[in-house]
Amino acid sequence: MDTGTRRLLVDADDGVARLTFNNPEKHNALAADMLAALPPTLAALQADPGVRVVVLTGAGERAFVSGADISEFEERRTTPVARSAYDEALAAATRAWALLDKPVLAMIRGYCIGGGLLTALRADIRIAAEGSQFGVPAARLGLGYGFAGVKALVDVVGPSWTAEILFSARRLSAGEALRIGLVNRVVPGGRLEDEVMELARSIRDNAPLTVAACKAAIREAVSDADRRDLARVAELAEACFRSEDYLEGQRAFREKRSPRFTGR
Repeated sequence: MDTGTRRLLVDADDGVARLTFNNPEKHNALAADMLAALPPTLAALQADPGVRVVVLTGAGERAFVSGADISEFEERRTTPVARSAYDEALAAATRAWALLDKPVLAMIRGYCIGGGLLTALRADIRIAAEGSQFGVPAARLGLGYGFAGVKALVDVVGPSWTAEILFSARRLSAGEALRIGLVNRVVPGGRLEDEVMELARSIRDNAPLTVAACKAAIREAVSDADRRDLARVAELAEACFRSEDYLEGQRAFREKRSPRFTGR
């Protein structure tokens, strides 16, 4: 898939798409062209019926994403006009993540800092290699941290740990990230890709409509109670019962074989 920049790569194989942040000389810092490429790239992944699972990762061995590209701050995050344009690019990426209803896994190795941590929080499941580091250095840079990023962190680790992460701006180890629920599991570095891809393939082989309905329900569960679209969740669940996949699941159970789900 052509994303429009060599710093954001996508390849897909047998139902699993890998989206790679490819800026290794800057520890995969999220540059402006990468941020701009995210909305159309995520829209393309959403529209592709051959993609059932998306895996996020960083190029090389040293970082998932080390944050925003600070070298661009003077130009893009200093004047009110520039900040407004940058904030709109962030908002566009946030909207694109919200429209992606396919399961997303983050394969984290090395630095997962600032905007990198926020990117990892867009994933449904986060798996980290031993030695990975997590943090948000906003308080050491003097920049304002937007509500969307704060809420994403609160939804995962709660207000107290969010306060410590943001107020202290310190780095958390992989073990500490696991303990507070920031990641699902921590594995040896040599096992990271195997563990993530094994899980991705197991999700790929499950009923896509069921997985999408569950993802929608999880999203609504952590949204404000007065803004939940429970009717849509019920509609997606009902679609599962009316699908060919539901019948296929029953047939496979009776015939003692693996089901072959089509998403219809």
